[in-house]
Parts: sequence; C-alpha cells; structure tokens
Amino acid sequence: MTDLPEGYRDADVERWIPEPAKAAERTPFERDRARIVHSSALRRLGAKTQILGLGSGDFVRTRLTHSLEVAQVGRELGKALGCSPDIVDAACLAHDLGHPPFGHNGERALDAVSREIGGFEGNAQTLRLLTRLEPKSIDPATGRCVGLNLTRASLDAAVKYPWREPAAPRRPDGTESRKFGVYEDDLPVFEWLREGSVGTQQSFEAQVMDVADDISYSVHDLEDSIVYRSMKLSTLRDPGQARDVIAHVREWYGAGEDEPLLDALARLQAFQWWADDYDGSRRSLAALKDMTSQIIGRFAQAIITATRAQHGEGALTRHDASLVVPQDTLDEILMLKGIAVHFLMAPRETSPTYAKQRKVLQELVRAIADRGAAAMEPQFALDYAEASGDAERLRVAVDQVASLTDTSAYNWHHKYCLSP
Repeated sequence: MTDLPEGYRDADVERWIPEPAKAAERTPFERDRARIVHSSALRRLGAKTQILGLGSGDFVRTRLTHSLEVAQVGRELGKALGCSPDIVDAACLAHDLGHPPFGHNGERALDAVSREIGGFEGNAQTLRLLTRLEPKSIDPATGRCVGLNLTRASLDAAVKYPWREPAAPRRPDGTESRKFGVYEDDLPVFEWLREGSVGTQQSFEAQVMDVADDISYSVHDLEDSIVYRSMKLSTLRDPGQARDVIAHVREWYGAGEDEPLLDALARLQAFQWWADDYDGSRRSLAALKDMTSQIIGRFAQAIITATRAQHGEGALTRHDASLVVPQDTLDEILMLKGIAVHFLMAPRETSPTYAKQRKVLQELVRAIADRGAAAMEPQFALDYAEASGDAERLRVAVDQVASLTDTSAYNWHHKYCLSP
C-alpha cells in the first residue's frame, strides 16, 4: 500500500467491507475521490436545482456546479491546513449527493411525506447513498450493496451533521433544528465510521468541507441574486434595507445580532472591489467576478491564519484538531447568506411553482409506494421486493424519488399521477 499521508493512521483507510490490495500508484483517498467522480449520483446533480430552477437561465448554478465550486474551495483550504486534499475534495463533491429534486423545497416535501418513518434529510440521504444505494461494492457475505465502500476517513468527512435526529442541537435562538446525518437503519455503518470520534464533533476534514460549503453558497448565491434578480448591492447602503436583510437572517438561520451584522456589511462595503452597481455589461460582470474571488480569498485566509495560530504548523487531521473561524468571518458569511435570502430565496416561498414542486414529489412518493416494484428502476424494485414491511417499502419509494432529477420528477409525476 502507498504510504499514508502525514497525520493519518491505518484505521483511517479501512473500508466497511475489506477489499483486495490494489496497485500502489494511488492512495486510498485518491481512490475515494475517483469513486465519487464516477458515480451516477454525482452526474444526476447536473440536473438538480441549487437555488434557482433549471429554467431560470442558461448559466444557472446546479447542484453539480455548486459541488464543484465547494470542492475547489475546500481542496485549497485542506491543502493549506495540512489535511488530505483528496479527502476534503471527496467530501465536498459528496456533500449534496443525497439532495432530491427541487433543492431544499424538495427536501421539505419528502420530509413531510415520510415523517412516520423518520422523515427525510438530505445529509442523512447522502450517507445512505454512499453506503447503501450507489452501486459499486457488494458485501460477499450478504450479497447486498454497500455503496461506494469509501474509507472511514472519507466517509466521516462527508458527514456534515454527525448525529441522529433525536440528538439534533437547537439553533442559536433555541428553536428546533431538523438537521441530522443518519437514519436509524443506517446506524451500524455510521457507528463504524465514527470510531475514534468524540461526541458529535465533526472530523477536521468535515469542518473544512462545511465551511467551504458556507463560503461557496454565501458568495455564489449573492452573485446569482445580482445577475438573475437584478439586485443592486447599492440598495444596502440604505440602513432600512440592511435591517430587513438582518430580519431574514434571524428568521432563516436563528442567529445574528443587528450591530455585528451591520458592521460585517460595512467592512465589506469599504473595499474597492465591492460591486455596488451591476448593469449586465462585461465590465460589470468582470467586477462581480472579481468581488466573489476577493471575498472567497478573504474568508479562506482568515480561517487559515486563525487555525494555524491555534494549532501551529504541520498536519491537522481527523479528530486531532478543530477549525478556527473568526467571529468577523462568521458574521460576514451570515450577512451574505441573508442578502441572498432577502432578495432571492424568501420571495420564492409564496410562488405557485414552489407549491407545485412539493405537491409533485409528495404525490409521486405515494403513487410509487402504491404501485410498487413495477414503477421503480430495477435496483429500487429489488429493494422494494426485499422490504420487510410497509415502513421499509415507503423508505424505498422515498429513495427512488430522491434520486430523480428535476425533469424526471415532473415526467414520472405525469406518468404515474396524471395519466389515465
């Protein structure tokens, strides 16, 4: 076997199902990344909504392009902080694999229709996909699929919320959080991958993936708000508008105080590259791209500097270090998220299309669960046939619908719910 990167141990490269030794030209972590790159689940993200629907414009971000952007940010952060760039890259590429059609709107719809069997959570679905649904490796003892059979370190890095639903922490304002990382029937592999961890602490690589996700979507959702909703950042010079944004921050994220968030906005507005006005010209597009690049670099450097100040140089890996994100950086990220919520995401909540999407997915789950294996793709049909009860059969129907793209969800709904 290739020598392990600094800071990693033999347990980190173990797989749920042992595999024969392979040629040493690639590390186990490089193989993990390659398995995700070649997965059908990653390809499907190219036709799944990120924030704006796929018909919103030719250059709209999809779940796939978002994942690629997260991976680029995460890989550079991981390299600078001394953990395996391949583990972080793999985790970033994998972090949204479990998301269903229509983005978070679809996630809420599937959660509602499956509440009686433990609900639906995109991150828990990602773990299910990586360890059960994506066909790559088979357990020779049982004949069952074990997903991509990634190493322990890579699986742990992909778990954004390392707890069951009952253990989900509350949001900063004390309200309930619906974020969790594992369904009850996936606990055995979850407990295996978490060996060596402490409580609900994310692995260091998962922390890097998590902040890379926050950086990417806070900056790029802001960019999409400007390009696709013709929002001008200059409107935020109005204190009333800025406070309206902060109100949405508290409503959506249960966090944030007025003065720190206003200070965060003021810091960003003070930079020469802050693009107050956008008119769609190449000059303004270039200025917008420069702004997003500058912000990403600002956040990344602040995190690298703070983390190195606490831990020093050398490899920072797994459960031997914690990422340090300065409070100013957290406030700036949260303010950017709030801008996107205020101008882009919140207005969608009352749109007829948004309600239609939820209706489509919920009706489709019920129709497929009733029709059974005949309405499913072959791999899900076999899961349905082997299910031991109604709860397991409903979970298979949810797995099938969650795997669909936006377009195929509409097509399947027309076929199974509308056609005579």
